[in-house]
Amino acid sequence: MERTGPAVSKILEVFMDKLLRNKKAIIFFVAPAFLLFTFVLFIPICQSLYYSLCSYDALTKPEFIGFENYRQLFLNDKTMRIALKNSLFFMVFSCVSQLVMGLLLAALLTNIEKGRNFFKNVYYLPCVLSSAALGLLWMFIFSPKLGINQILAAWGIQGPLWLMDVKGFINLPMKVIAFVALWQYVGQSMMLYMAQISGIDKSLYEASYIDGATKKQAFLHITLPLIRPMVATAMSLNCIGSLKFFDLIFNMTEAGPNHQTEVLATHLYTQGFKYFKYGYASAIGVVLLVLCLVMTFIINKFVKVDSYEM
Repeated sequence: MERTGPAVSKILEVFMDKLLRNKKAIIFFVAPAFLLFTFVLFIPICQSLYYSLCSYDALTKPEFIGFENYRQLFLNDKTMRIALKNSLFFMVFSCVSQLVMGLLLAALLTNIEKGRNFFKNVYYLPCVLSSAALGLLWMFIFSPKLGINQILAAWGIQGPLWLMDVKGFINLPMKVIAFVALWQYVGQSMMLYMAQISGIDKSLYEASYIDGATKKQAFLHITLPLIRPMVATAMSLNCIGSLKFFDLIFNMTEAGPNHQTEVLATHLYTQGFKYFKYGYASAIGVVLLVLCLVMTFIINKFVKVDSYEM
């Protein structure tokens, strides 16, 4: 029985060695993923880049006009400025708040025994629910005459127009939507951090406690450095997800009132699927793609990740 493990490992090693030398087998396994990447991702991106340089709508063929769409986008489109401002606010808020709250929840739940699975499910549940349904639910909760305002009215307090008050550089509806997005997706960050924390060798904590470290010191000097790779991954996912955010905003405010809750994704949808300006919408899509790539580069550049053996 003791020789069974090494024997199986040896057989698998020989099998994989033969498989990797077989070019037909390599092509067979790689081809589906390569074709999927090419036809679903690479070709559409190339088409969008081309269409963004064209005047193209539902009734005409693409006509090359150079960077005219980009000139209109950045110099003459006031809605684009609002959408860009809101998208950047949403990205910064989501990245910071989900980092802090997700890490806090993960640290708390990994240190409790009873009820851990229950609270994990409670916090993660909103992530798997339909964003469209949640958007409608929160729209009713923040309605002027229903939900929170109805409760406040019972106490003689006049509630604000949660989804209609557009005063200020960052208006109230955007802050409300950002809070709802935090509530929905913080469970995702929490699960990522919990998975990384669970992989840390317990002997490191035991050794630190023997040396007189407190739980706070162990968290700062052991947990945080060892989960830094996951922090970089989670921040990248949060930034990209928040930049292309669409569902909640469209269902709660439809990017109104008066385009004041527009983000890049809703502006792209409006131009492409309401006004059928495919070239102009493609230009917005290219801007969105570039922003996602830039933020991913910045995070990978400045969030230093060290290699540790655990």
